[in-house]
Amino acid sequence: MGGCFSKPKPVELKIEVVLPEKERGKEELSASGKGSPRAYQGNGTARHFHSEERLSAPHPYPGAQDCVEAAVCHVKDLENGQMREVELGWGKVLLVKDNGEFHALGHKCPHYGAPLVKGVLSRGRVRCPWHGACFNISTGDLEDFPGLDSLHKFQHLQVKIEKEKVYVRASKQALQLQRRTKVMAKCISPSAGHSGSTNVLIVGAGAAGLVCAETLRQEGFSDRIVLCTLDRHLPYDRPKLSKSLDAQPEQLALRPKEFFRAYGIEVLTEAQVVTVDVRNKKVVFKDGFKLEYSKLLLAPGSSPKTLSCKGKEVENVFTIRTPEDANRVVRLARGRNTVVVGAGFLGMEVAAYLTEKAHSVSVVELEETPFRRFLGERVGRALMKMFENNRVKFYMQTEVSELRAQEGKLKEVVLKSSKVVRADVCVVGIGAVPSTGFLRQSGISLDSRGFIPVNKMMQTNVPGVFAAGDAVTFPLAWRNNRKVNIPHWQMAHAQGRVAAQNMLAQEAEISTVPYLWTAMFGKSLRYAGYGEGFDDVIIQGDLEELKFVAFYTKGDEVIAVASMNYDPIVSKVAEVLASGRAIRKREVELFLLHSKTGDMSWLTGKGS
Repeated sequence: MGGCFSKPKPVELKIEVVLPEKERGKEELSASGKGSPRAYQGNGTARHFHSEERLSAPHPYPGAQDCVEAAVCHVKDLENGQMREVELGWGKVLLVKDNGEFHALGHKCPHYGAPLVKGVLSRGRVRCPWHGACFNISTGDLEDFPGLDSLHKFQHLQVKIEKEKVYVRASKQALQLQRRTKVMAKCISPSAGHSGSTNVLIVGAGAAGLVCAETLRQEGFSDRIVLCTLDRHLPYDRPKLSKSLDAQPEQLALRPKEFFRAYGIEVLTEAQVVTVDVRNKKVVFKDGFKLEYSKLLLAPGSSPKTLSCKGKEVENVFTIRTPEDANRVVRLARGRNTVVVGAGFLGMEVAAYLTEKAHSVSVVELEETPFRRFLGERVGRALMKMFENNRVKFYMQTEVSELRAQEGKLKEVVLKSSKVVRADVCVVGIGAVPSTGFLRQSGISLDSRGFIPVNKMMQTNVPGVFAAGDAVTFPLAWRNNRKVNIPHWQMAHAQGRVAAQNMLAQEAEISTVPYLWTAMFGKSLRYAGYGEGFDDVIIQGDLEELKFVAFYTKGDEVIAVASMNYDPIVSKVAEVLASGRAIRKREVELFLLHSKTGDMSWLTGKGS
């Protein structure tokens, strides 16, 4: 079985290409249909199992009547390194000129629909201005995350120059879909009667687990893949939970149910792994079901920390981990008093979302300002002011000493400062711990905090066992291979892909630049790099107006950047760091000394 993992030779593979039936629109993530999963017997126990079926697919080669062609610009309208959105009647395409050649691609990032023309073009790829996903301009392929889909690329024959004019030809369908799912292998060895062995077992169905499964199929792997999750849902967009607490599971789904059927990715929901036996390559589930594997990915994520104070068991005190948690909070908070404990990303996003729903929103935090360790004092204070302008009350440099109830339900939150805050609902966002307890006796190494250490190839200390996502520490290439834990959505995607590539012996290494974002009151903050241990912050722009860029430095080096209303600066910095070039503190200082315009062309070596 292990032999299936040598790098596939396309000639020998039996691959059935199945194109997804329906693609998703802009921000509306498609519903995972509500049909109940088929239960199957595994060692005498009924289990949730999403079965494998064939999808009907549109013909991949549309006829001439399904295409549209138009002259989009004069050949001299674009300089090298420039991008332009052009209209084809049925939709827009992104026209790129690079090294004297024209390329035409889908114009919106498939992740959340950002206009790529406002992104960064560098080293043969375009980087999204919002969340940093990268697409190859020659193929349209997704090269860095977040998101799952690639862009349509209108090939060489579809972009031509006649009489000094640039013509683009495209299928109407491609223009309307604005996203392309990579060609994938189909499982050619489906489990006979759902047997107790699989080629690849993936524990955890977040971004890391899903991207690992999809990458294996994209690389031509056609053996059995089983993805198991504690959740009752198919993989969903977890970062949206705290930004949009009303969102229903089907709106959050990353892929529809039919996708998993089409590509033979089996999903076991509500399936908890309790032990991993690495000697016999076997896992045991809570209900006694046993499953053997050839390769294993551990991507269990983390569990929210809870309060340990007096009264912690009272009703209506929540952490947010699932859509059900988020939905319950917003339902109970309507017109009531809400207290959020913790002024990190989750707590502040929840507080922002509830301001228009709750009667009052209060935030309790141990630090002096929100986000202080992450964004520094000045940026934290500017964001705090935005919240205060939206009726959020802060209780800083204190913590909860007691939760008081009336008839079992929360009524008051007592602070160590002796202040008593009225509260009907309390949301706790004080961090998380890795969900790795089940690995303690397994022989798989855990560090003192419970994280799984991996190398650049996402391998654990046990051959054939990989790990990815929020529960790992890994060497961060551009910070001198410092071992770090980065619980970002984008990073989990990248690690899932590297793990899959190395299951196939491709010797891939993790090298992505961390990128994250948050959204509050309709304003987005973007962040790239790894700023832990910064000793200075250099700010350009206006903090009061929330139009700024902040460079985080350590010694002479820029180690991270954050911005609001300053696109695409964060994507530009991410692209520079990804190229291997260090940005020096004095470069930033000199530039800011002489510049009043906010022009950032110096970053990519253009301009003075």
